[in-house]
Amino acid sequence: MSKSSLPESLDPSDPDLHSPLLGPDADDGGVKPVERLCMDDMLRKYCGEFGWWQFRHFILTSMAWALEAFHTMVVIFADREPVWRCLDGGAGGCSAGVRNVCELEPGSWEWIGGPGSSTVAEFGLICSVKYKVGLVQAVFFGGCMIGAGVFGHLSDSKLGRKGSLVVVCTLNAVFGCLTAISPDYWTYALFRLLTGFSTGGVGLCAFVLATEPIGPTKRGIAGMSTFYFFSGGIAVLSGIAYFFRSWRALYIATSIPSILFLFFILPFVSESPRWCLIRGKIGRTMKTMHSIAKANGRTLPDSVFLALDEDTNETSEKSQTDCSKTEDESKEAVTGSLMDVLRSPLTRIRLFLAVAINFFCSVVYYGLSLNVVNLGTNLYLNVFLNAVAEMPAFLLTAILIDKFGRKPLTIGTQWFSGAFCVLGGLMKVYGTWKMIRMVCSILGIFGMAGTYNLLFIYTVELFPTVVRNAALGSATQAAQMGAILAPLVVVLGERIPFLVFGVCGIAGGILAFFLPETLNRPLYDTMAGMAEGEGEGESESITV
Repeated sequence: MSKSSLPESLDPSDPDLHSPLLGPDADDGGVKPVERLCMDDMLRKYCGEFGWWQFRHFILTSMAWALEAFHTMVVIFADREPVWRCLDGGAGGCSAGVRNVCELEPGSWEWIGGPGSSTVAEFGLICSVKYKVGLVQAVFFGGCMIGAGVFGHLSDSKLGRKGSLVVVCTLNAVFGCLTAISPDYWTYALFRLLTGFSTGGVGLCAFVLATEPIGPTKRGIAGMSTFYFFSGGIAVLSGIAYFFRSWRALYIATSIPSILFLFFILPFVSESPRWCLIRGKIGRTMKTMHSIAKANGRTLPDSVFLALDEDTNETSEKSQTDCSKTEDESKEAVTGSLMDVLRSPLTRIRLFLAVAINFFCSVVYYGLSLNVVNLGTNLYLNVFLNAVAEMPAFLLTAILIDKFGRKPLTIGTQWFSGAFCVLGGLMKVYGTWKMIRMVCSILGIFGMAGTYNLLFIYTVELFPTVVRNAALGSATQAAQMGAILAPLVVVLGERIPFLVFGVCGIAGGILAFFLPETLNRPLYDTMAGMAEGEGEGESESITV
């Protein structure tokens, strides 16, 4: 087709005309050969799998993980029980030998730092109502569980990855500031629920948005690196909390970064080209792919176009017959939901396994982490050191993920953690044994931190683009259920929690045996593409 044959309303320079069904024109009236590739092949062959464009995009997007760390872990400092002291020379039975304020008469003691130092001091969350501290934490993670499912669906559908990230960061900033002016406990709990709802969507939207434009051979190590931002956020939070000792000021201080992220970071972040592709926004997708190639110092020929998985095997002759169609006519938006995941035997069992493994992993990770307030040392330093201690686990798994694969590491790290938890539960609780138990706990966190990081990239690779965030949202919901359960396990005593965590770690490793390996496998765009590529009738390792 020549340029003169195009309708006047169509501009041949319009990038929206560059769909997989449209080929470039030649001056002599002929049509150049059209090469139609799926996104992974285009990244490998022309654009670059991890160049400057992906590096910049990854860093900017992953900063959202630090925001999630702020809103999640702020309760360690805001809901802490402050140190108290006696008044009036020991009146009311107050003396140096008394260790519990519940044994004292009102007015015979006071909080060091005043009632505004924490919610426990201001709302009186001690003695018979001490359970309310744990209730707020459970409510927050309950909100996260709901938010993960809601924003997982929205980011797969109309909002997109970036659009959903804009919404959740806005809500986090608003709800975080409103939490700071809570007049009573129940209002405080309500705003923590709402903050949890928005926080539940931050990590999964940021993770998918950061990793989808990266090529398959680089995606693993890049995905594993996202948790450095979460741990880094916890480390920074300990410094913020050190300077803002009032719980109200602390909530405002940890909400302001969300506002800064919205105005100074997100405008420079691009929407996921994979999401644009499956939504039928071909022109926008190709524009992004050309930007990636240019920034990476590569060249993307005009005769190369993107196609969905099931379209890549179609002939160029078919595309030439439809070359007069516009983008909206040539490709309809491909959508999917959690029901599509459940209908397919291939993805259904993957979802069940991913949900169960994420649940067990979360119980162990959050359960072991909650002991930080019971160490009896400097809280700010403890939180900082715990955050830093997780980073070697992230580094080790990032190095090994592309060497040994996702499946062996998922099994190995969970069994490593579970073994040390069981060992800690079998030891005595006094003398030198305490130090050994502490080492077992650290090693348990080390192993499970690696698993927690690994599971995100593994879960992403198990499902196609059209339902990826919905599946990841379900797995995240399961993790939040584990986080809700963890505090209830901790209060069971000194040995039982260790044994429970050990059983969960070992059980999670056993379930991982039934998942397929995804190392160097393509990221499928649609359910049909995965069915064709993996084979519905294929006897996979997930077959129980």
